[in-house]
Amino acid sequence: MRNRKKAILILEDGSQFEGWSFGAEKEVAGEVVFNTAMTGYPESLTDPSYAGQLMVLTYPLVGNYGVPPFTFMDNGLPVYMESEKIHVEAMIVSDYSEEYSHWNACESLESWLVREGIPGVTGIDTRALTKKIRERGVMMGRIVFNEESKVKSEEFPMYGEVNYVDKVSCKGIIVYQPDGTAANYPADSSFSVPQSSLKKVVLLDCGVKANIIRSLLKRNLTVVRVPWNYDFNGLDYDGLFLSNGPGDPDTCEAAVRNIREALQGDRPICGICMGNQLLAKAGGATIYKLKYGHRSHNQPVRMVGTERCFITSQNHGYAVDEKTLGADWEPLFINMNDGTNEGIRHRTKPFFSSQFHPEACGGPLDTDFIFDKFVDLL
Repeated sequence: MRNRKKAILILEDGSQFEGWSFGAEKEVAGEVVFNTAMTGYPESLTDPSYAGQLMVLTYPLVGNYGVPPFTFMDNGLPVYMESEKIHVEAMIVSDYSEEYSHWNACESLESWLVREGIPGVTGIDTRALTKKIRERGVMMGRIVFNEESKVKSEEFPMYGEVNYVDKVSCKGIIVYQPDGTAANYPADSSFSVPQSSLKKVVLLDCGVKANIIRSLLKRNLTVVRVPWNYDFNGLDYDGLFLSNGPGDPDTCEAAVRNIREALQGDRPICGICMGNQLLAKAGGATIYKLKYGHRSHNQPVRMVGTERCFITSQNHGYAVDEKTLGADWEPLFINMNDGTNEGIRHRTKPFFSSQFHPEACGGPLDTDFIFDKFVDLL
């Protein structure tokens, strides 16, 4: 192994885990969470839902297949990644592979982290760290690189107090067409959706993964991507799609107000992850923080009222309290591990959502049909 600098992870309960730096040597702080997926670190690192978090990968060997090229399509969407940059604050692994081999790799994980200024720590006992998080719950942590910094690490930022959705959402309006083109517009009241013979979907960007947009475009839809707090209700559109995103949904009251107004109509609405929580809040339900969240490719989910069970990809730290759903709403999916809500639907109107990721890139595609169901309702 190369001569690497010591890196120390300090948790808010005072626990310390020592390892070695393999990314940018920059001290950072954030919420420490773990992901049990065996593959997909390029997609996870670029998932905006990880903003503000130190991501621990429980799979022991990481980096052995390198990183694909960071190229973009003509419409501005990345070809292989889920956004335009890495969003995690840091990456923590047990064993970083310095050698990589893959037909589509163009650089090492380490060189990518260094280029984007993201710390990486290897040599940490991730089993012990994950066990502590499962028992204690997610907590704040800080990565430092010298003993003197340990003295300064008594204060930690509060993850739930930051509106991370506002940090990662688009600032203007982007209109994507299935032919691979896109156009940018200012996010003001003068915007009107371009006329088209195709069905038009407003995508509320709370930190959307690129594959959600790809999945909608693949189904021959015009996608109108708007900022999280933009009032879309005056626009001409056929359906509303609520994206995933990071942080506490209770920081997104502007989005909830606009969604609540949309619920007065009958145009189809579909939400994913954060979108599930915002739809539930607009419908009157409350949200609570999970002890350590669901972040993996292997969460079993059952469709309520059936014996159909799906393996799903997930990345969330909050959940809908089913007991607070109004009389017009009912659960659509349930997590078979802990019984938490995995989706809701309206009893009479075309509104539904999933807490998991049906676009799942990387991960299983068992629930890709959710996009087809949404399109059928338009």
